[in-house]
Amino acid sequence: MTSSLDAYALVVVDAQAGFDDLRWGRRNNPACDTNIERLVLEWSARRRPLVYVRHDSDEPDSPLRPDSPGNRLKPYLSPEADLLVTKRVNSAFHGTPDLHGWLTAAGVDGIVVCGITTNHCCETTARVGGNLGHHVLFVLDATHTFDRQGPDGSTWSADQLARATAVNLHGEFADVVTTDQLVASEPT
Repeated sequence: MTSSLDAYALVVVDAQAGFDDLRWGRRNNPACDTNIERLVLEWSARRRPLVYVRHDSDEPDSPLRPDSPGNRLKPYLSPEADLLVTKRVNSAFHGTPDLHGWLTAAGVDGIVVCGITTNHCCETTARVGGNLGHHVLFVLDATHTFDRQGPDGSTWSADQLARATAVNLHGEFADVVTTDQLVASEPT
């Protein structure tokens, strides 16, 4: 991990009210929102680049549709972001405005990915970011996901899916880290 995170952008993926809807099922990591908030406050206090990503679903029944109350960002995302990216697919790098272009123009050294959900939009953003040449820190304890049923009918728990994401990403697309590691890396 780098000794200075001042030139790293915190990319908060889809921390939206709609993910509190019970339709998603059982989730893991009850500390996720607290950890995201800690990171946002740390980045804001240090005037580091801060990016919010919002999923504007075009699915008819989605709580993340732009005309739904579930589309709004969670209240703890009150510090003003340097950039708001809106997207309709999994990766924040396939949204508007162009995240890769913005990071490159801003001279950002890397990205710190957190948000919802671990194994979908957060993992995809980390993979694409790594493929584009960004150094990626993936804050596993500042993400959460939901239990999912596989094509064979078996159910994987949210914790199993989060561990699989960590294994898939670490050392290839990203360095998997914790909130405490990032907040403690440079005492205030």
